[in-house]
Amino acid sequence: MSGPLNSIYSDLGFALHLHTEALSRLQEQASTGSRINRASDDPSIAYRVLGLNSQERFLEGYMDNISQAVSTLEISMVVVEDMISQFADTKVLLTQIVSGVYGQEGRERIAEAINSTLEQVVSLANTKHLNEHLFGGGDTGSAPYAVARTNGEITSVTYQGSFENREIEVAAGVQSSAFYVGDQIFRSDSRSTPVFLGDTGAKAGTGTSSVTGDVWLTVTYNETSEKYELSIDDGDNTVEVPTIGDVSNIAVENSDGDVLYVDATTISTGVDMVRVPGTYDTFNTLINIRDILKNQRGLSDAQLQELRNNSIGSLEEIRSLLTEKSVSMGSRIGFLEDMKGTVENIKFGTEDETTMLQEADIAQIAIDISRREVLYQMSLSVAGRLMSMSLLDFII
Repeated sequence: MSGPLNSIYSDLGFALHLHTEALSRLQEQASTGSRINRASDDPSIAYRVLGLNSQERFLEGYMDNISQAVSTLEISMVVVEDMISQFADTKVLLTQIVSGVYGQEGRERIAEAINSTLEQVVSLANTKHLNEHLFGGGDTGSAPYAVARTNGEITSVTYQGSFENREIEVAAGVQSSAFYVGDQIFRSDSRSTPVFLGDTGAKAGTGTSSVTGDVWLTVTYNETSEKYELSIDDGDNTVEVPTIGDVSNIAVENSDGDVLYVDATTISTGVDMVRVPGTYDTFNTLINIRDILKNQRGLSDAQLQELRNNSIGSLEEIRSLLTEKSVSMGSRIGFLEDMKGTVENIKFGTEDETTMLQEADIAQIAIDISRREVLYQMSLSVAGRLMSMSLLDFII
């Protein structure tokens, strides 16, 4: 008889335990408002929620990347627009000089003003944001532009940053860059045929020259060899013009390895400025205009006037280049802001799905709690009656 009694008591205890556990779970859901408080509550739904939470973290990371990229691009755009303003002012001054408003003393003062503009433009090109250089490409740790000076004045500006972009992920499978390669921002890359300004008679050869911007071609006559000599670095490197044979494509090289192809068929001694449209850079353009205004080469008034006239074209080329880059930056900012909006919408959708999976139906829970309480009370009543049975009840 003890066996059946023990079985009845065990079953009653187990039933009461199940009711108590169910009530506890329902009360927890009612208090937290969440249907899934631990993985064991619903393993399949819990696995889905974990995946959604992971996706949400990724989306938050993308949004942070986009915000940082937009902030960096906005500062870069301000820098470029400041340069555009500097070049516009310089063009106005140079136009006044060309029209004869200033004498030599006034031209000297403007040359000093252009030198100050050059210093400021170099500083802008080396701008840092959050301790990273904006125009060094993938190398943001060091200044992208190095300067060489003579008597305190900048005589050359060289790009020493990376030629590779540093890409960041702004969405799944989508990358963008906030740091520009300075050599692609501040230098034109649409080479045209060199233009010779001067009276040496030199013309462009048939080869493709590699020199950029403005270079000075010096033609001298060597009395010893009785040959003309050409140089594009003030005599540091020279090349002789043969007295016989074809001289329509002489390669004149400087110490940096840059080459200018010259047609020396009808040359005479003198100095020509050689312009290579489509290859100007922001810094050496200002250097060359400053030096022209100071007339450090002792050129004639007619030559200076011609050079000043043509310098306006180089300024306009750089201003147009910077304007184009500014528009490009604005387009990239717009693209990233649109991308951020898309990522935010996906994130909101993920959050909504997570909420729907986790959120408890309070009305249904209240009904379930009432039902469980009734069952629990009934179980207690049955248990009470069974527990009150004695040996006499079984005998009878």
